[in-house]
Amino acid sequence: MERQKKKIVVLDASVVVKWYVAEEFTNTALKIRDDYSKGIIDIWSTELLPFEVLNALRYNSELGRDQIRKAGQSLSKFKLALHPILDGLLELSLENATKYGLTVYDSSYMALSQAFDKKLYTADEKMLSKISDKEHVIHLKDYSV
Repeated sequence: MERQKKKIVVLDASVVVKWYVAEEFTNTALKIRDDYSKGIIDIWSTELLPFEVLNALRYNSELGRDQIRKAGQSLSKFKLALHPILDGLLELSLENATKYGLTVYDSSYMALSQAFDKKLYTADEKMLSKISDKEHVIHLKDYSV
């Protein structure tokens, strides 16, 4: 019997932050996390993800230092596949940043999804409004396995 490959999804920080803070679409973000924990999907992201998540949590007035530290420890335990951007993703990241008026770190998530032909799920409305690549970049609310 042939083993079916797991679906791979790319996430940006706007989705993973919702694992730790109740916001709009948190339930969908938690579904992705649970699907990963159950082995239904694999999650890829860039090596910037932990820094962006922790930075977003740091600026959340409802969270203290201990809660942010625990979130960082929790995130580490997930062992997500974090890809470097300075290797194969640099040129595509810069191209997307220039083409769509994005930050390089936002465009790095998009570059990862494009380079490997995977779906990037984001809750970043501002980014979604700027890009035309709706084949690779999808709003979190549209997640499905």
